[in-house]
Amino acid sequence: MSAIAEPIMPVDVRETAMHIGMSMDGPRPWIVNWSGIWVGALAALATALIFGLVAIAVGAHQLGPGARIDKWSDVRMGTLIFSVVGAFASFVVGGWVAGKIAGVRRAETASLHGAIVWVVALPLLLLLTALGAGAYFGSWYGGLAGSPSWVTQASTAAADPRAAAIARNSALGALTALLLGLMGGVLGGWLASGESMTLRSYRKTTS
Repeated sequence: MSAIAEPIMPVDVRETAMHIGMSMDGPRPWIVNWSGIWVGALAALATALIFGLVAIAVGAHQLGPGARIDKWSDVRMGTLIFSVVGAFASFVVGGWVAGKIAGVRRAETASLHGAIVWVVALPLLLLLTALGAGAYFGSWYGGLAGSPSWVTQASTAAADPRAAAIARNSALGALTALLLGLMGGVLGGWLASGESMTLRSYRKTTS
């Protein structure tokens, strides 16, 4: 008795390639949703502003010369908590908003949107800090402020021997806040994709 051959269903190679993120000619480019990125950047700045204003209201952040970091041992625990959480969580919100608006369901593309949110928000932070509003977003962002080129600078080091240490600590605080924001944006985009946050699960889905 001969076996009955089962009919072979046709496979749409192009549709399968598009499903796994490839095209017939090679990898497909990642499409960037700029509307979602701009809204995400504004959402990150708004969240950072809320954190900063709450910190000022409860006394964790100070405005003016009192916000300068002379020694890290003098930084209060409340200031440290608000600075770290505010810098990180604000861009988690921004990356999540960008990922949701873009509607991407892959972790790589969503994380890319979160990182671009950070890139777009950075010059906006520099502009706001130059206008004197940087301290409202957190005391660590004060290190992004600089003196305009048309302002005549006196010998700051001679007037204040702590100026070099304050400038170094301010730059370190600003760098830490920016890197925390970048990590938060990538994490927020990943969360928006809905994919599992474990690398084992990610390897299974892509293998």
